[in-house]
Amino acid sequence: MNHQKMKSMTTLLLIFSIFTLPSFLTNTEAVYLYHMCPNTTTFTPNSTFQSNLNRLLSNLSSNANRSTGFYNVTVQTTNNAVYGLFLCRGDVVGTDACETCVATATTEAPQRCPVEKQVVIWYDDCMLRYSNVSFFSTVTESPRWYMWNTQNATDPTRFNQVMAASVNQAASEAVGDADKFGTNQANVSGLISVYSLGQCTQDLSATDCNRCLRGTIALLPSCCNGALGARVLYPSCNVRYEVYPFYAQNAASAPEPAPGPPPPLPPPTKGKSKIPTRTIVAIVVPISVSVLLFVVGYCCITRRARKKYNQAAADEPSGKHIYPSAILLLFILVDSPFIYSSSLNVVLLWFGWLCR
Repeated sequence: MNHQKMKSMTTLLLIFSIFTLPSFLTNTEAVYLYHMCPNTTTFTPNSTFQSNLNRLLSNLSSNANRSTGFYNVTVQTTNNAVYGLFLCRGDVVGTDACETCVATATTEAPQRCPVEKQVVIWYDDCMLRYSNVSFFSTVTESPRWYMWNTQNATDPTRFNQVMAASVNQAASEAVGDADKFGTNQANVSGLISVYSLGQCTQDLSATDCNRCLRGTIALLPSCCNGALGARVLYPSCNVRYEVYPFYAQNAASAPEPAPGPPPPLPPPTKGKSKIPTRTIVAIVVPISVSVLLFVVGYCCITRRARKKYNQAAADEPSGKHIYPSAILLLFILVDSPFIYSSSLNVVLLWFGWLCR
């Protein structure tokens, strides 16, 4: 009877993973962060400027599949020039996420700023900017936008020290990178690590990129002291850190040195294995469930956090934005022996609550 129940539960988990995980892992919906478009410079609807702007946005969208994840273009007629660019986050370059984000930005920017000539709009995976004045190869530090986590580190002194070193290292990597993108991971204590990212628009020189990134980092102590996650967004660059991996590490970090060759395996014993089938199932199933629930829980938590970003944006007009974090719950849950109990139905209900 127990064996039959175990088989049924294993089958259920396999079906659950097959039909649920793809929807999480392949989701490329662009997550809006914020936009700014001062109404000091506007254009007349259906004018030559609007026609040029439409051509520019179409051009940017059609070039979103570029291998660099960056593109700038000018559409110019007499007294009606429009300059624009997009920048995808370095780890999503060449993916559907980059193309989707740019396509969304080129559609939503003129909707949010219907008559403004100078616009910058930020998403999780990309940034779009256009203006009637050329800004290429020039550091622009305003307008700017802050976002931070309302949960603080238990040891802010230690956390701030590790975080500062990590974001500065990510900035240094970005400055020296051809695509102006860098990341860094640093351990704070135990299971807690800081994941940092720095990026500049690729038209900047190394010197200008460095100046831009150091400027964003200098703002972190005043806006986000001790926060478990934060980001500072400039039109020309941005920095971000979290206590969970928010970027694709295989695309952003240098590979670890290859380990040495493993020791030779002992010669196989003759005869049948003496490990009971129930023991094998008892080992394999909890490990499989742990991996599955970690992935699903991580995706759910980041989705919930992103929804709260958008909800809070409407209530924070001051150029600052806060967001909650529940990712530590995931680490605690995965590290808990509760996962390895036989009460798998309770575990699934727990994750069902997280995914609401």
